Amino acid sequence: MSDATQELHGAHSVRLKRTEWIKVWDPFVRIFHWSLVGLFAFSFLTGDEWKSAHILSGYLIAGLVALRVVWGLVGTEHARFASFVYRPATVLAFLVDTARMRAKRYLGHNPAGGAMVIALLLAISGIAATGYMMTTDAFWGIEWVEETHEALVYGTLGLVVLHLAGVAFASFEHRENLVRAMLNGWKRSR
Repeated sequence: MSDATQELHGAHSVRLKRTEWIKVWDPFVRIFHWSLVGLFAFSFLTGDEWKSAHILSGYLIAGLVALRVVWGLVGTEHARFASFVYRPATVLAFLVDTARMRAKRYLGHNPAGGAMVIALLLAISGIAATGYMMTTDAFWGIEWVEETHEALVYGTLGLVVLHLAGVAFASFEHRENLVRAMLNGWKRSR
């Protein structure tokens, strides 16, 4: 093999091994995600113990969710709902493929992840709405409002557990660190 052929072959090998990265999660999506994680945990821990901080945290969460909905309509490519909201049949087929360890890898949210985003936004919106209702004269002390608020909180905790399991499973299946991607915004392009 000539020196020129070896040099070309060596450069080609390096090119094949190099991982190319692409920015997927913009700063707003990442700040929203981790702020929501922190505020939800704070709200859960302060619920009955520190009412004023709990209420303030609830308002901040409601504001974050409202901003995320707007960003889901006009934001960057992978932040837009149109890029990750799929028909239920597509979500179900994706979950079947996931169980068989042959699910397609998505650059942004996969169909199950997209469904989880919507479920969490709806559940957290319900928590914020019932939390607000409990501060009004019309609904203060009304048992069903308090029970609904609490049921939504515990239902959301269940969704969070499913979300974490899905992230762990997808990270394993596709051999990528999705938590790191939500921290720095970058994923490998293939």
